[in-house]
Amino acid sequence: MATLPPAHRPPGPRGHGHEIHTLDEFDAALARPGSLTGLRVQSVDLIDRTFALLSATTTDAVFLGCPMLPEAAAKVRADGALVFPPVPDLPFDPYRARLYTPGELFEGLADEGYEGTPDARAYAWFGRTRADGDIFSSMLRSLHDDAVSDALDELLDGARVVGVMGGHATGRGTAGYAGAARLGRTLARAGLTVATGGGPGAMEAANLGAYLAPFPDPALPEALGMLARVPSFVPSVTEWARAAFAVRDRLPGGGASVAIPTWFYGHEPPNPFATHIAKYFANALREDGLLARSTAGVVFLPGAAGTVQEIFADATPQYYESLGAPAPMVLVDRAHWTGHLPAWPLLEALAADRPMAARIALVDSVDEAPAALERLAKT
Repeated sequence: MATLPPAHRPPGPRGHGHEIHTLDEFDAALARPGSLTGLRVQSVDLIDRTFALLSATTTDAVFLGCPMLPEAAAKVRADGALVFPPVPDLPFDPYRARLYTPGELFEGLADEGYEGTPDARAYAWFGRTRADGDIFSSMLRSLHDDAVSDALDELLDGARVVGVMGGHATGRGTAGYAGAARLGRTLARAGLTVATGGGPGAMEAANLGAYLAPFPDPALPEALGMLARVPSFVPSVTEWARAAFAVRDRLPGGGASVAIPTWFYGHEPPNPFATHIAKYFANALREDGLLARSTAGVVFLPGAAGTVQEIFADATPQYYESLGAPAPMVLVDRAHWTGHLPAWPLLEALAADRPMAARIALVDSVDEAPAALERLAKT
């Protein structure tokens, strides 16, 4: 079964790269010689630690988005620390130390509907600020996305990650959706960490399969039947998301997986089946990061323009070996990738006479993909 390492490490060796993400880590650091010198304290509420801050050594420390009383802030600044205060009236935390959870992004769904959730409010803020030319807004987006990348790297350190790419239009209740769910379950049961683009369709299905990996096999058709009652996030994201949370409530405590969606495509909501959600404002960072972190390979399900782009975004570092030895690439559905959108012939031509040629495969059905991935990994 796939497992993910803890999202946040306990306090370790002192140094400018050391981060404090929780009050427990903060308290543990206070007990060590040198106290908080040179540490980075990230999005920790320190209102109740005023006395500790007034007595601690904070030389060269950095406080990112940590609420604290004015006298504490003045004291640590006088010590030579940098203090980046929380930004009021934002629907997101630009300094966040953790990835999102489905419950966090969809908070309020049951009572207010999707439009009242933090996810929808963040997208609305993005829509208001993305083209206004305000350097402060763009800086906040960049800070947020960098913090998300940092948390994602910490989470996936040591994990064997397989990316699953596919179209958002694959509807619940279809054979394609069920196949993507079986794929996610098989990969997770093989000890791999499933990572998707985090949206609806095939992406949701792969995260669903990973979520159901610890349950007996009949859990999957049961979940598919529940979800098929609301086939798409159109016309109602609220009903689409509520159906997903109904599955989670019926089958609590599912397996881990990762979703990497974006507010750039805000009309596509994140799916609630990934346990860890790295949501970005910048789509380019999100796409490149998802592919680069898929160290155990990528499976490409049938899709349209977005999936074609992802195939060749992944092919480029495999061609040049810019990230090391080529990682496996498996394209699913021969008719789709040789006829409807003939990406396979071009990929095969690119790979000819290069090491990546031994790491690409085209299969007819989604159920062949896990074996193809395993075979390519051994070449």
